[in-house]
Amino acid sequence: MQTRKLGQTGIDVSLICLGTMTWGEQNTEQEAFDQLDYATGQGVNFIDVAEMYPVPPRAETQGRTEQYLGNWLARRGRRDDLVIATKVTGPGPGFGYLRGGARMTGPQIREACEGSLQRLQTDYIDLYQIHWPDRNTNFFGKLGYVHNDREQMTPIEETLEALDGLVREGKVRHIGLSNETPWGTMEYLRLAKERGWPRAVSIQNPYSLLNRSFEAGLAEFAHREGTGLLAYSPLAFGMLTGKYLGGKWPENARLTLYERFSRYTSERASDATRAYVELAHQHGLTPAQLALAWVNSRPFVTSNIIGATTMDQLQENIGSLTTALSDDLISAIEAIHDEFTYPCP
Repeated sequence: MQTRKLGQTGIDVSLICLGTMTWGEQNTEQEAFDQLDYATGQGVNFIDVAEMYPVPPRAETQGRTEQYLGNWLARRGRRDDLVIATKVTGPGPGFGYLRGGARMTGPQIREACEGSLQRLQTDYIDLYQIHWPDRNTNFFGKLGYVHNDREQMTPIEETLEALDGLVREGKVRHIGLSNETPWGTMEYLRLAKERGWPRAVSIQNPYSLLNRSFEAGLAEFAHREGTGLLAYSPLAFGMLTGKYLGGKWPENARLTLYERFSRYTSERASDATRAYVELAHQHGLTPAQLALAWVNSRPFVTSNIIGATTMDQLQENIGSLTTALSDDLISAIEAIHDEFTYPCP
């Protein structure tokens, strides 16, 4: 298994990170255990969960994913072998069941962390991430920032001070950001330097052949500040496998089950996907191998967060590590990108 440094921490994390947001919704606890057994057997040491998982989020299932991982840890006794990342939920409609409405205030972050520790059955979290900003900005595909002087937001200063307290107490080893912008990343780093508070060591944002927006403003931060990308949705919710092309909606597939996930299903996204699928076949690769190998090859990526609902998918995704992209193939990918630049924000 290839590894890369987690920011400036000295911690080695596997280039493939096991994503988990289907556990408790599309995957049973036994299937989660099977995934963990296989992935760790292949050298994966990095596991990413969140207090709001599984997805789609519901009050009835909230926290179930962390519980599954905690139960596996209790049975296997491998806590010190793994780097476990989880996330504190940000504000948004429909989250009234979480702490009376999830915010990034000091008391709420502490409450969220204590809940995650209990469900994970561990004394510490290796990487504690802000799931998304507690302010009006662009994330989850939103474009066209419009400033609102009257917005209700939690100052980043308050959020980071709360995280500093958790680090000092030993409940959190390192902190990270998620769905963050260049301005937000800069502010976290500025405050950390000025106050002696913990630095963000990673940014978990979407990144795939259909969404390379990280390259525009955040890749430079990754290199210069040691805040590498933890790439999520590298297959664009399965779109880049090609299984949805031609109007197909495979039974039990994620986009078939949940119509709310429309981020990668536009006509332009389908056209771009078709071009990448054809390119993969021309080079004797599966579309998933091409898409994942591309993410693996990017120097600003710390780890590629893959998810699977079946063992066949998991094996193929982890197997992408053995796929090398030739210079000609990379040039062909860039040619498609020139034609379909950022088809999905």
